[in-house]
Amino acid sequence: MTKPKGFIPLSNIIVVNCRFNLVELLAKKVGLGKGFELELPSSYDELKKNAEKTIAESIRKYPKASKFWNIVKDDPEVNACWDIADFIAVAKLNYNDHGEIHAKVVAANALKMLDLLLDSGVFPDVMEERAGDDDDEHLIVLAGGLLHDIGNQVHRELHPLHSVYLAIPILNRLLSNIYEDKEIMYEVRGHILHTIYAHGADVKDLTIEASLIGIADGTDMTKGRGRLAFDSGNVNIHTVSALSIEDVKIVRGSEKPIEIRIYMNNSAGIFQVQETLGKKISGSPLEPYVDVIAITTPEGEDRDERIVRRITISGRRFVPK
Repeated sequence: MTKPKGFIPLSNIIVVNCRFNLVELLAKKVGLGKGFELELPSSYDELKKNAEKTIAESIRKYPKASKFWNIVKDDPEVNACWDIADFIAVAKLNYNDHGEIHAKVVAANALKMLDLLLDSGVFPDVMEERAGDDDDEHLIVLAGGLLHDIGNQVHRELHPLHSVYLAIPILNRLLSNIYEDKEIMYEVRGHILHTIYAHGADVKDLTIEASLIGIADGTDMTKGRGRLAFDSGNVNIHTVSALSIEDVKIVRGSEKPIEIRIYMNNSAGIFQVQETLGKKISGSPLEPYVDVIAITTPEGEDRDERIVRRITISGRRFVPK
């Protein structure tokens, strides 16, 4: 497998320890009396607050993007889409969070990268083709991040396609409050829909805006998100490697506009970097502008933190003991 540029290959994957009561756990996570809204661990509150703060800071100078944010975040249809997408992904498939918090983290990280590109004089496609300005760019990236996973409510399979057709009426309704010129509105909608459809590694992204959403999706891999799937009994290399990721930081690079730093407590996190993030960067329009560096923490230590000490096989599932 080709290694993404800039990451440090590491070894010593250690498999590991956790105890849980599945029935008790799900009773705590599924909020009774709230329809299908899931109650997430308290660690998610911090993720949500940080994401919302980042979004607000990124768009504060842009009236169109700010107006969209103020409308969409309290929109009942959008919130229902997040809730049911999370219900299917988490409660039915034992996946990580794919609801409101994931959507906001992806939007926040995509906006961070957009700002770094613009600060470095790199224009995404809409600005490069003079089809819009930096305000339009922020709106497109924000909307794509917030709506990219709503199709999970239909099914995980083909969810990018489901997300597109579910987003069309939502965007028609919300964008009409922002754009007076209908043709421009529908063109902006088209760019948003492409970011949604192409956010997975198996669909080639054709614009920088789409790359921003796809790569930002890959950066939401910290153990705060991975804990939910692992604790609900989904023990595999995906969940164990997710628990190995302590933090992800997006900063200005020394050689390229964007540097993604991934801090790991266990070398199993390399799987997340290669399979989740590396595939989305490789061959994308953003590849020339992004470096990825994976670092074990604390630096200088020769041993990894253990995540699981012993597992048994029960049917087709690995169960921690």
